[in-house]
Amino acid sequence: MYKTSFFKKSLLAVMAVFLYSCDKDFNAIGDGLVGDDHFGLESEKYDVLAFNQEVTPIQSNSMTPNALGIFDNPLFGTTTANFVTQVGLVSYSPTIGESPVIESAVLEIPYYSHVTATDNEGNSTYELDSIYGDKNGKLKLSVYESGIQMRTSYFSGGSQLPQFYYTDQNAEFNNKKVGARLNDGDILQNDEFFFDAKEIVIKTIDPDTKKETTERKKPQMTLQLNKDFFQSKILNAATTKLSAEDVFQEYFRGLYFNVERSGSNPANMALMNFSEGKVTIKYKAKTESTTDDANATEEKTIVLNLKGLSSATSSTANFLEDVRNPDFASAITTNVNKTDGDEKLYLKGGQGSLAVVRLFNPTDVLSYNSKGEPVSGANGVPDQLDEMRSNAVVKNWKVNEANLVFYIDADKMAGTEEPNRVYLYDLTNNAVLADYSTDASSTYGGLITVGSDKRGKNYKIRITGHIRNLIKDATAKNVDLGLVVSQSSSTIAFNALKNKNDIMSAVPRTSVMNPLGTILYGGKASIPEDKRLKLEVYYTKPN
Repeated sequence: MYKTSFFKKSLLAVMAVFLYSCDKDFNAIGDGLVGDDHFGLESEKYDVLAFNQEVTPIQSNSMTPNALGIFDNPLFGTTTANFVTQVGLVSYSPTIGESPVIESAVLEIPYYSHVTATDNEGNSTYELDSIYGDKNGKLKLSVYESGIQMRTSYFSGGSQLPQFYYTDQNAEFNNKKVGARLNDGDILQNDEFFFDAKEIVIKTIDPDTKKETTERKKPQMTLQLNKDFFQSKILNAATTKLSAEDVFQEYFRGLYFNVERSGSNPANMALMNFSEGKVTIKYKAKTESTTDDANATEEKTIVLNLKGLSSATSSTANFLEDVRNPDFASAITTNVNKTDGDEKLYLKGGQGSLAVVRLFNPTDVLSYNSKGEPVSGANGVPDQLDEMRSNAVVKNWKVNEANLVFYIDADKMAGTEEPNRVYLYDLTNNAVLADYSTDASSTYGGLITVGSDKRGKNYKIRITGHIRNLIKDATAKNVDLGLVVSQSSSTIAFNALKNKNDIMSAVPRTSVMNPLGTILYGGKASIPEDKRLKLEVYYTKPN
């Protein structure tokens, strides 16, 4: 196996664009897959070595979306997702008024959802997206004041470095939460909380005109928060504490969301865009406009946004605690076969696992004479890549298309939700492949192919450009590839591992955001031919 980068300049240029997006991949299943019409072309198949790799604690700050809840997966185990976020005033140095008295403090965070029907009166029926586990699951939800100030950077050896937060830091934040639970509404907002798909309809009547007004909101998390806390923390705060963002972040360090099981109820998990969340404080106070009447007050509002006003990299963090199924745990730790490959490849998002994919037989590289013919190397045997390069030069074979097809273990995955997409990347250099750069949403592939039974059959990924680059440049190195589950086709950023290992130093962010998993067949010789992972290359061969 070759360990250094290929085609460095172009890949580094691509990675200079540190794209960040939340694309929930609501594409039609199978869209954008490479066509199977190869009329007039001849194909060759090549061996692929693939094995499992555990993902250890990983950077989880400043991602969108974030997971919240408990997801029980019979194949992979249970994941508990907690969350912390900074908050910021929409407007600093607010004029609160004299003798303020709070009326309500409400937290609102919209869910990802879509409309399925609308009646004649304008009432819409919604379905929630990105809900995992039992659709009727319940959670014990607790929102606390955070006791840890999340910083954007720190100094080490005279250098300023970015501050990362990791998936395994829940205990640290939980131990330093401040005070009692803030969500003190009815039981459905705390001990038996559930992700409600109902449209929110608010009707108000004007006291003067008696005209009724209807306001409609998409499904959202709506929590009544403790009024005494916000009366003290915001309305009675010293003016200086509300004067600027940096001062406010030190004063009010954020909100920590913690979930537990709700008795014997089944649980579930949602992906949420917390950055759209807000806390609305409504209160009454005496102002300049009410000074003529000693008892008169004015209704006022102060709004706090989650994540603050800045784009600071450390303003949020997702904590993921896993209790792994024993078979899954052993497959990605003790039973990994890096020499012959693994029969089954376990891909799991979050702090889960990925597959390391090595193309061709890792034998010695040959040198070439002036005619482009291979000259025997140390072992005297050309590997498959050497043969491909020789065929391109000597026989003028031209690569029209090259694909990897990963077949799903349908028996294992029966009755389990499958990821909609997988993502293949340059693991050695933490970079996208040339094919992804050309057209990530169309010809590159990675979307699941389903059969007539509506169950997944395989994931097909086109790597034509990658193979052409290896063939064209005899000095190009055959890097390790990584295969992960994917949440977003447009998110190409990488999140750092807390502790690097000899295989990798980072994992694609798109995988950290996805709680699902899948089991695929590897390239080991013991796997039936029709399920075995192979590299299939279609050539134009001159007569």
